Amino acid sequence: MEVIGKGTWIDLIAYRVVEREKSLGRPLELIRVESGLGASGIPHIGSLADAARAAAVKLALENLGYRSEFIAFSDDMDGLRKVPQGLPDWLNSYLAYPVSSIPDPFKCHESYGSHMSSMLIDAMEKCGIEFKFMSGRDAYRKGVYANQAIKILENWEKIGQAIEEITGQTKFKMQLPYFPICENCHRIYLAKATEYDRESQKVLYKCEGTEIRKRFIKGCGHEGEAKVNGDQGKLAWKVEFAARWASLDIRYEAYGKDIADSVKVNDWVADNILNFPHPYHVKYEMFLDKGGKKISKSAGNVFTPQTWLKYGTPQSLLLLLYKRIVGTRTISVEDIPNYMDEVDQLEEIYFTRKEALSMWEIKLRGLYEYIHLLKPPEKPSKHIPYSLLVQLCTIAPEGKEVEYVSNKLKQYGMIKEADEHIIQRIKLALNWSKDMHEVKREKVELSDKEKQMIKELINSLTNDPKESQQAIFQIAKKYEVEPKDFFKKLYKILLGTESGPRLGPYLVDIGLEKARTILSQAIES
Repeated sequence: MEVIGKGTWIDLIAYRVVEREKSLGRPLELIRVESGLGASGIPHIGSLADAARAAAVKLALENLGYRSEFIAFSDDMDGLRKVPQGLPDWLNSYLAYPVSSIPDPFKCHESYGSHMSSMLIDAMEKCGIEFKFMSGRDAYRKGVYANQAIKILENWEKIGQAIEEITGQTKFKMQLPYFPICENCHRIYLAKATEYDRESQKVLYKCEGTEIRKRFIKGCGHEGEAKVNGDQGKLAWKVEFAARWASLDIRYEAYGKDIADSVKVNDWVADNILNFPHPYHVKYEMFLDKGGKKISKSAGNVFTPQTWLKYGTPQSLLLLLYKRIVGTRTISVEDIPNYMDEVDQLEEIYFTRKEALSMWEIKLRGLYEYIHLLKPPEKPSKHIPYSLLVQLCTIAPEGKEVEYVSNKLKQYGMIKEADEHIIQRIKLALNWSKDMHEVKREKVELSDKEKQMIKELINSLTNDPKESQQAIFQIAKKYEVEPKDFFKKLYKILLGTESGPRLGPYLVDIGLEKARTILSQAIES
């Protein structure tokens, strides 16, 4: 079977984009991809996923030999529909205001919207993602898609009919798919636009009010007009994507299933009104919390990229986002140690040279390259189980954790010196040990014989590292089990990995009481 690019789903998408563009006969000098950045609430892991995956497709296109560009577009003309949990109550007085017109509650950016966008930009930059940022407000102000907006408004009745046929929604048969910003109360969504004047290219409106999140917000009654070529209003989502795609020449954009109907309408508008073949799409599922609820800016269960990066490397975060694109994913902070160790496992596969690789190994090697944004290191790093670092940080003298853990790793023979990579990992594990205390251990399946062996080990442990180490060998011999297999099982229980430090010294270092507790819990679970 022929391998496309690096052999991952990312490469397959890039290949399909190119083949579609060829079939459409469009020029391939530049293939532009896009992701919308929501600016109405605190960006979460799902927000970054959309952007990071688009950036990966851009890299895959370049790897296939095409010039590409990734546009990160901030939807900062959207109105605030609900105040996210944890933000000040005074924001309720700004409901239905464009988020780019609301003061920044953190008082460090020019607006609420720019603050929220900056958090996602910060996460992308920390992950090393290259992008071209665009603001929705700036795009409207500069008339970036004024021509497309005019064409849409000239055909609004035809579009309203199509929206009803595609989604069943009749709203836009009675009003234009355009939301003016009332010049009197400065809010969006409340003004109903019912007439478009072709000659002046203005929308006529009356601020009547509307229901937002099951709450009716009364309009001020003002009647006015909004010039389409400017930032006096914005297109409705049902048509705005199409205008953006056509004006920016977007060839690929993914979308979440929650906006599937809007994408269908926008595809129709792009194809039939703007004469711009809509971009190639991939539909992805949502991220859920461990309780099965959708991670949402307004629901208050936000898991931010910054939270992940406090405990894990950018590569571990990108691994979460790049492993796959389809299927619902449940995530929590507790997953981070596993992803940190999984990055090490991918690295071992990547740097293990073989004459023949299976398709699975090719994909894993490709995945490793993508989590390094196709700039993998020249040599592997030292692999230290995350849970080991956390446990050592827990028992280290306060203020001297990095030095203590580095010395212990040298004593265990795991490193010669602590390089920058090791120090970074120790600092991340230190954050975890302070906030989360311990790494949650997965249940390890044990046979009756293995349980009996561990019981004997619990009773054999002493404060002499050599005696404890020797006890493991003796118990393995007694039960006619290969010592390496017994060690693997113990590492799995203690660290969640199949290898680690010399166990005798390690068990003494973490304390015999703690060691016995962990081993006892493994038997009982």
